[in-house]
Amino acid sequence: MADPVILWFRQDLRLADQPALLAAAEAGPVIPVYVLDDDGPGDWKIGGAQRWWLHHSLASLDASLREKGSRLILRRGPAAEVLTGLMDESGAGGIHALTHYEPWWRKSEAALGDRLCLHDGNQLTRIEDVTTGSGQPFRIYSSFWKAAQGHLPPPHPEPAPRSIPAPSHWPKSETLASWQLLPTKPDWSTGFDTDWTPGEAAGQDRLKAVGELIGTYADARNMPAKEGTTRLSPHLHFGEVSARAAWHATGRHEATSFHQELAWRDFTRGVTLALPDYAEKNGRPRYDTLPWRKGAAAQRDLRAWQQGRTGYPIVDAGMRQLWQSGWMHNRVRMITASFLVKHLLLDWREGERWFWDCLVDADYANNAVNWQWVAGTGVDANMFSRIMAPLTQSEKFDAGDYIRHWVPELKDVPDPAIHDPEDAGCRPKAYPDKIVGHREARERALAANRAV
Repeated sequence: MADPVILWFRQDLRLADQPALLAAAEAGPVIPVYVLDDDGPGDWKIGGAQRWWLHHSLASLDASLREKGSRLILRRGPAAEVLTGLMDESGAGGIHALTHYEPWWRKSEAALGDRLCLHDGNQLTRIEDVTTGSGQPFRIYSSFWKAAQGHLPPPHPEPAPRSIPAPSHWPKSETLASWQLLPTKPDWSTGFDTDWTPGEAAGQDRLKAVGELIGTYADARNMPAKEGTTRLSPHLHFGEVSARAAWHATGRHEATSFHQELAWRDFTRGVTLALPDYAEKNGRPRYDTLPWRKGAAAQRDLRAWQQGRTGYPIVDAGMRQLWQSGWMHNRVRMITASFLVKHLLLDWREGERWFWDCLVDADYANNAVNWQWVAGTGVDANMFSRIMAPLTQSEKFDAGDYIRHWVPELKDVPDPAIHDPEDAGCRPKAYPDKIVGHREARERALAANRAV
């Protein structure tokens, strides 16, 4: 029998359209491995909501592997060290994996050297292929999208293999329960089960619904009260479905908006490939001098924002949806992020960290680039002086029913007062006053911008 090979899973927890799995199966008996590495990422080890998803996704992946005559080996520790040790322990002749672009994974890949065989398959395109004339990743999305056209559409996804060759001897595995990925007391994840079913099978079910949504996607995705989005983001983040499978799930429908959203994921990876510390440093260094608010009052406002107690219904609905479901509607993500940065004049990194811990789809590149886009501090960003008006946004995108669902104190407030019950004179006593006036906040933000 040939020497076994290791299949290293990371954010690619699927068997379908999995080039590393197909290559490993051709090379010899396969030892599938997931390494929980909380050391390599440092401050960016996965947050609480992601850990909830990961627990269920790994359980689902192991079940799928066992149906094909295999199983998932779980190990914990620095990834390169763990995998090197597992090679010695099992006699494996090599490691197959999909390429990842997070800075800590690139360090692990480099440490493994020629023992690691990398394959592309987690993006629409190979990031290194869509570059500027000087060979650098694009920093402006419109230029990236134009250049990416020469590499799109992506290849059609490959099916999962019918069986996976097993080694003659299985190495020991840690137990999923011993990792304690699920919350204990208090269990803040009780609402997650209502909205989500992690795993490849559930991701495939989501894919089947894409074609039905595409006809109205461009407009409906902006309406918080409607089910107009695909809700594929956590399945894409954990790689339970591939980006190219999502692309082709639209069938023959015109789906430019949806395809551009998928391409944005590739673009953000290029940004963080060029600027690995983009999640911590302003893309525009001149904003290093922006006078963010600090001190007790600033911390009090931050907590009000986190808890959905700002007095702005659309903001509070989004923040409560985030906490209760581990997800937030995309339009509302922009509104809540802008509110933190512009209305409260709090450092965008405070919001980025909160999203990292609370989102089931928290992605290093997407999270960083999106926050810097809203904050105006990024290499491709909105102007800082563009300040979203949350009350106007709420009315424009018809968020009334969305607010009533997530802010029950306002369930009896009629339209159009639901968007600003304080101004309409019908704010319930249980709902807080606005923590800052819109005009006051706008003037403060513009003054801070002028000081840069």
